[in-house]
Amino acid sequence: MDEKVKEQFELAAARYDEERRVLIPCYDDFYGTALKAARTSAEKPRILELGAGTGLFSAMLRQAYPEAELTLMDFSPSMLAKARERFAGDEGVRFAEGDMSAGLPEGPFDLVASSLAIHHLPHEAKRRLFRHIRGSLAPGGCFVNADQAAAEAPVFDGIYRRTWLEEIFDGRIRKEAADASVKRRETDLNAKASEQLVWLREAGFGAADVVYKYRDFAVFCALA
Repeated sequence: MDEKVKEQFELAAARYDEERRVLIPCYDDFYGTALKAARTSAEKPRILELGAGTGLFSAMLRQAYPEAELTLMDFSPSMLAKARERFAGDEGVRFAEGDMSAGLPEGPFDLVASSLAIHHLPHEAKRRLFRHIRGSLAPGGCFVNADQAAAEAPVFDGIYRRTWLEEIFDGRIRKEAADASVKRRETDLNAKASEQLVWLREAGFGAADVVYKYRDFAVFCALA
């Protein structure tokens, strides 16, 4: 992961969770759909979240699967420090500091999830990661990725961008927070949803679909 990207995310760690409802205009549906898609029938599921950040989505998964063995992976020490605070005293949670594009924690996992992280990777790294995720899943496993996606036509990227800027600068959050979010998004490497579905199938997933989309926010679900 690029050091510039890493620095920007570490600076944002402290207040990011509080402001995310404005920065993600479809917050409830986005995370709610991802959580519903993250299904496993394992009695004590092994769950991995990639790019877990402060553990916001992991906390939702923890509530849904209280018996799970949960692993949070992120490249940012400050993000993981916030996650450690969130899960303090929970012996079923472990943490892995590292770059997901360089390798994953030892599996297998019944469920792999990610939230607003994979879009930062170059496209070829995304494709490679999808293959690694597929190889880390137990039979019948599931991969859910709640992320950003480029529009199928560039004109819509412009429309989505302008609408988002109007929303985040409407006074509901600090201007400094909005400015920081705009700065972070300069490093986005969004891929089209259609491209990502092809890459997931190429990685060996038996089925993959976009189960939710709102402008440039999308939830992907792929089954091993």
